[in-house]
Amino acid sequence: MTTSPPPARTATRPPRPSTKPNGQWKIDGTAPLNGNEEWKQVDDGLAVRGRIENIYAAGGFSSIDPTDLHGRFRVWGLYTQRKPGIDGGRTATLTPEELEDEYFMLRVRIDGGQLTTAQLRVIAGISQEFGRDTADLTDRQNIQLHWVEVESMPEIWRRLEAVGLGTTEACGDVPRVVLGSPVAGISADELIDPTPQIDEITSRFIGDPTLSNLPRKFKSAITGHPSQDVVHEINDVAFVALEHPELGVGYDLWVGGGLSTAPRLGERLGVFVAPERVAEVWHGVAQIFRDYGYRRLRNKARLKFLLAEWGTEKFRQVLQDEYLGDALPDGPAAPKPTTPGDHVGIHRQKDGRFYVGATPVVGRVSGTTLAALADLIEAHGSSRLRTTPHQKVVILDIPEDRVESLVAGLDELGLQARPSLIRRGTIACTGIEFCKLAIVETKVNATAAVHDLEKRLAGFDLPHPISLHVNGCPNSCARIQTADIGLKGQLVTIDGEQVPGYQVHLGGGLASRDRGEAGLGRTVRGLKVAADGIADYVDRVVRRFLDERDAAVDETFAQWAHRADEEALQ
Repeated sequence: MTTSPPPARTATRPPRPSTKPNGQWKIDGTAPLNGNEEWKQVDDGLAVRGRIENIYAAGGFSSIDPTDLHGRFRVWGLYTQRKPGIDGGRTATLTPEELEDEYFMLRVRIDGGQLTTAQLRVIAGISQEFGRDTADLTDRQNIQLHWVEVESMPEIWRRLEAVGLGTTEACGDVPRVVLGSPVAGISADELIDPTPQIDEITSRFIGDPTLSNLPRKFKSAITGHPSQDVVHEINDVAFVALEHPELGVGYDLWVGGGLSTAPRLGERLGVFVAPERVAEVWHGVAQIFRDYGYRRLRNKARLKFLLAEWGTEKFRQVLQDEYLGDALPDGPAAPKPTTPGDHVGIHRQKDGRFYVGATPVVGRVSGTTLAALADLIEAHGSSRLRTTPHQKVVILDIPEDRVESLVAGLDELGLQARPSLIRRGTIACTGIEFCKLAIVETKVNATAAVHDLEKRLAGFDLPHPISLHVNGCPNSCARIQTADIGLKGQLVTIDGEQVPGYQVHLGGGLASRDRGEAGLGRTVRGLKVAADGIADYVDRVVRRFLDERDAAVDETFAQWAHRADEEALQ
């Protein structure tokens, strides 16, 4: 039996050789090869804001141009949400127009997850006044609202921008939010505060029309913390802090990560990036994607496919020769993390005060909860908090004698700083409640499973959090391939009847204190779980793990899941 971490796997291959051009601008020219590429060239997505404010807000939903509605609106964080009452079996058979309601999901962009209580209170007010009190903490450090009407957008933007927030390029084929360590600048053990690098990238390049027409989404992450707390392996570009033996503290550069239906883990380019060059290098990688990324087929248009064709050596050479103008120094890999990266619990800051990480159930909160949270934080002498890539919230700057009072107040809001390991490890995507792509409900099912499992497993001593990620479709917004137990929404046949359910992925994970490197989960042929059977399945498989694990070597769930017989995983 082996107890070493399961090897990293990738499922992404470069496109097969074709006589057709791939739509790479520097090779094939910029002539659009499909309708999506055509409308992006006809009018940039950034330009639609003026029409929203001056035309559509006055004319209402029926006045919106269809191309703006289904394309350019995304650049400003707006997606039409799913019409209530349409079951998952019809997701693939109906058009977007048939699936959509006249309301929007609105994504508030929060780079680095950094918020003030004043900003949080504004988001809360927008939720309460314009979004039917909805709010979700996402695994991209954003906050999503629902039930938003186009008529409300000018006032929403006015309120957000008055406190330094916005929705610019929160969605679309653009540089999305830059993930950052939730404990940047305050952790006692961080190597470097990445906030200046995040600020330089966002101030220089977000809203830049030279980068607002990329082949697909472009995801970024930067951390200065040794826990590697920004899921760097599944971003298009990521910078992970380390101390170079000769050059001091800087960053290890990763490129080409991404999940969805063709998962691929990012790869190191083997270079060391000094802090003052991060924005320049980020820009170089983004331009490579713009100029060489595949545009003919959208399902092959992520950077990971280009990396699969080129390999890291060519990617590094093109970056240096064509976009930087000089060579980056070689650099080592960052050490294995030694602490959890979700920052849940109570931790001392470098200034002697404390930060407290708390978890809702699967990221679901509300405007009312967020407003009460802002009040609670201020009542305890602080005005700062952070969102995390794990659907958590971290409150900063709490005096030692106020910590327990804060924890008690968080509990009353449903935000637990001492959660069960099941609650701590569970995240879920938006699901069929609002998402037009979803096949299965997620938030409600996952929440019910968490509450049930907390009772069922109360007497068991779990050796570590069991990550349970629940996704409503194959696109993996909830990172199903990198969870201990990942559930992919689909229609499944159980006892001869087709019902909403999930395909099961087991033993995935990203770099953490429990595993040295990232790896994708395994699937077992025929292993499906009904939508209402999450708790039954997790209870059964976790008990088997506890019975069979090799405690002598502190075997993790992922290690066990990769070595276990298929029968044990049923």
